[in-house]
Amino acid sequence: MTEDRTIISQARNGNPRAQQKLYSTYKGLWYSICLRYMNERDDALDSLQNGMVKIYSNLNQFDDTKGSFKSWSAKIMVNECIMYQRKYWKPQHKDNVDLELVDSPFESDVFSSLGVKELTKMIQTLPVGYKLVFNMYAIEGYSHKEISDKLGVSVGTSKSQLFKAKKLLQNKLKAQDNIDQVMYSQHISQ
Repeated sequence: MTEDRTIISQARNGNPRAQQKLYSTYKGLWYSICLRYMNERDDALDSLQNGMVKIYSNLNQFDDTKGSFKSWSAKIMVNECIMYQRKYWKPQHKDNVDLELVDSPFESDVFSSLGVKELTKMIQTLPVGYKLVFNMYAIEGYSHKEISDKLGVSVGTSKSQLFKAKKLLQNKLKAQDNIDQVMYSQHISQ
């Protein structure tokens, strides 16, 4: 933590080595956030670059008494990705959502066997609205009300998008599991 404080202080003063050290330390985290929100590598890189500009230009606003640099910078990356996606996503406002379906239980253990790369790849395949809400709710910890406010959709739409994202991911996992079982069976029979 003391090393981070020193590096951040130097980076605030425009020291290029300190800025490079921050980049080297956190680029993996920042890029993985961008990949979760974007379908295309170029979009993820654009968001990464835009987020880094915001991080470096707002270093004076970082207060280590309120949290870690890691969390602060990750939140900036998430917000940058959300803003990027909002430019292109046109949500369909549906207030007549069957909320009984939306609030149905979800098997969170389904994802525990996946690695970060596999989960990221699956999340990338989701439609934009599903992906935004899933990332914001399941990974970033936003409430449906916060998602509603940030994305300009109803709470029901947020819940519906989350429900549909989870169902789609569960179906992808089941399909993947079936493929793995077939491949295993074929390997054993050879």
